[in-house]
Amino acid sequence: MLDPIRAALADISQQFHDNRTQRFQVEAVSMEKSRCRLTGNVLDKATLDSVTAELATHFPRLIFDTSGVEILRQATPKHLVVVTNVTGLHSKPDFRSEMMDQLLTGTVVEQLIVTGNWVFIRLADGYLGWVYKNYLRNAVSSQSTHYICAPVSLLRESPKKESPISGRLLGGTAVCVIDSNDGFVCVSTTGQIEGWLPVDHLRPQETLPSTPTGQRSQMIQDCDTFVGIPYLWGGSTAYGFDCSGFVRLIHKLSGILIPRDADMQFTAGKPVEPPFQPGDLLFFGSTSGHRSISHVGMSLGGWTIIHSSRPNNGVYEDDVENTGWLSDIFVGARTFIL
Repeated sequence: MLDPIRAALADISQQFHDNRTQRFQVEAVSMEKSRCRLTGNVLDKATLDSVTAELATHFPRLIFDTSGVEILRQATPKHLVVVTNVTGLHSKPDFRSEMMDQLLTGTVVEQLIVTGNWVFIRLADGYLGWVYKNYLRNAVSSQSTHYICAPVSLLRESPKKESPISGRLLGGTAVCVIDSNDGFVCVSTTGQIEGWLPVDHLRPQETLPSTPTGQRSQMIQDCDTFVGIPYLWGGSTAYGFDCSGFVRLIHKLSGILIPRDADMQFTAGKPVEPPFQPGDLLFFGSTSGHRSISHVGMSLGGWTIIHSSRPNNGVYEDDVENTGWLSDIFVGARTFIL
């Protein structure tokens, strides 16, 4: 009797196949009379309820014991914070596994599973993955006031250009200003990193552009500072960008939070048609790609885009209409500037 149940679980698992935001690892391990015992783990109670309800429709005479299925998200979650300047979010608890994203210092995460030196976490936007445990600490309440807007900002021990370097922060990092002196400011992060940096490397969160015109203008200015940064799968910092990581950071620096990956951005954005305005996102894909939407670039106005791509090995401009590999797989455009 276990084989039909296992086959049904395999079919049900297809509803939760996107491991970027979903977790479904359930097995049928034993049968005793009309009771089937399940083990494993799921992301939340709603997932488990959905599974048991569907099993009940297939096997109405059976009772399913779910006491061995762990629900990872708890009513009182444990939150941790990234305390190194940047770390990778991996698909498995192994540095050799796929890097799905990069997390900046101060990023607060929800702990779901601890395995050895790794923690399976959930980000505020629902993204899931593994982070090296030594780069995390218990989260403390903190309020940021600024973003680092330079690609890389060197921290110094004192407010002087010749002062020794004590660390570095990457563009998009949220910080709190705690002192200022002669063109330098002392900043701290929720991740417990502190030091002095030039005041023009900061952007006050309270002055982020709030109008479409202001946001489009700021995005264009910010793009220039990242030109030439190399391509990196899973990258979302000045150490390397993939296509969606780049446009996400550009939006963040203008006060707009968008999903992590290109297909998610395509689904969440508002459809737009030509002529495209600066800041609109152009999406590309093909049936041979790893997803139907596999690339994104940001319009600088019309069909001219800036994007991080493998063919360019990084962030550069392209004219979609005159670049065959782009024009042939153009799918559509979206915007988050409303």
